[in-house]
Amino acid sequence: MEWDTVTLEIDEDVATLTIDRPERLNTLTVDALEAVAEALDAAAAAEVRALVLTGAGEDAFIAGADVSYMTDLTTPEAQAYAELGHRVVDAIETFPAPAIAAINGYAFGGGCEFALACDLRVAAEGAVLGQTEIDIGLVPGWGGTQRLSRLVGDETARRLVFFGERLDASEAAAIGLVGEVVPDAELDDHVARMAAELAAKPAFALRGAKEALNAVHDGSQTVGLDYEKRLWSGLFGTHDQREGMAAFLEKREPAFE
Repeated sequence: MEWDTVTLEIDEDVATLTIDRPERLNTLTVDALEAVAEALDAAAAAEVRALVLTGAGEDAFIAGADVSYMTDLTTPEAQAYAELGHRVVDAIETFPAPAIAAINGYAFGGGCEFALACDLRVAAEGAVLGQTEIDIGLVPGWGGTQRLSRLVGDETARRLVFFGERLDASEAAAIGLVGEVVPDAELDDHVARMAAELAAKPAFALRGAKEALNAVHDGSQTVGLDYEKRLWSGLFGTHDQREGMAAFLEKREPAFE
């Protein structure tokens, strides 16, 4: 299968899924999200033993959802967008093999949430991460309010979400948001070696281990994720959402109420 917005390469037992919109910093449109979902299904059908998720180009892993698409959404349209984003991120989290995020640049908003859904996160030295939705009048809408605190702790997650902080790779590693930082030029090779090592492990045991590790959070997280979707979409149509996105697109400071 081929898509305009993503590429999927399968080399022996390793699948590499690349968001391929470098001219737009790999931001996620509806088409891109649907393509990612199809690519994940194709990789699962191929019974790969490891998945690598990354972004095309040198500037961005995934710089977030597409603000130019979101700016005029109604609440029902925003709910549908949230549902789609959650479906894709959940598919990453439950993919039947370990998933590694190779974070090669900006990972903001939905991009950070894609990384959170992976089992392992490796950042290039030049990467920058953050749940930056507050600056456009929103909250994380694809799982960030629930998954972030699992990695970094409750107060740190609150600070990141409330202030929309942007962290460089070393800062992200220091709080546990990423597990490892490597030089920019070494990211692809380093992650490829990790994926190959995982692919050589016993597949059924790895899958079972992943399911067991995920099950620790399933009970309360399900309720929290449902609430997050309703909260995120309910903010569409507010003054701050309209103003925040307009200011973002016009490259100016927002005037929130």
